[in-house]
Amino acid sequence: MKNKFIASILVLATALAACKKNSDNTSLPVILNDKFDTSTQGWTGDFADYPSDSAPEFYKLSFSSAQLPAPLDQTKKGIRISGINHSDDLFMFMKKKITGLKPNQVYNVKFQINFASNAPANQVGVGGAPGESVYLGAGFSLAEPQKVINTQDKYYRMNIKKINQGQNGEQMRVIGNIANGTEKADYKLIQRTGEFNGKTDPKGEVWIIIGTDSGYEAETTLYYTSIKATFSETK
Repeated sequence: MKNKFIASILVLATALAACKKNSDNTSLPVILNDKFDTSTQGWTGDFADYPSDSAPEFYKLSFSSAQLPAPLDQTKKGIRISGINHSDDLFMFMKKKITGLKPNQVYNVKFQINFASNAPANQVGVGGAPGESVYLGAGFSLAEPQKVINTQDKYYRMNIKKINQGQNGEQMRVIGNIANGTEKADYKLIQRTGEFNGKTDPKGEVWIIIGTDSGYEAETTLYYTSIKATFSETK
């Protein structure tokens, strides 16, 4: 009986040691949780997929920290990004550099994006629906996402493989659209979620990118209120 008791103690101790080892090897997720009620929190915005010789005023391209519109709480702010899709494919995006991750590590990133949209659901628009034809994407890249001039068509194009309306890219995934879920063209706060897998660079850094690719040939104005990105290591 005594020997069985000692053997049981040894088995329990071994199991506890194994659990502790597994726990020590498990890294906690890295969480980015930016709220834009006071500032842009280091996010910067830009635009692509339009002629490089076009005047910005013609497309009404703008990115700023701004007061939320009525009927939302106008004492609060968000990131306002806006443009007119004269080119049939306007890409409006914002980006932020993330540091402090493990070098050369594959991460699964869960995105939670909150924004205000006045694009009603199930409506007909110029070229496409104002809600369902404006696709929202999220992802990350090692290179800083930037627009560059394509030497063939002289358009501003992205230097990464982004979404192309409803199609995924290597550095981005489609996670929804901007339809506000109502029949009214009133601003409403909505949430979109999605995941993306990618690998960090040798310094443990990546660039997060959030953006919309539009098939709606008119003006789109969104107010991002918060972005949460949870980085979890994958084996």
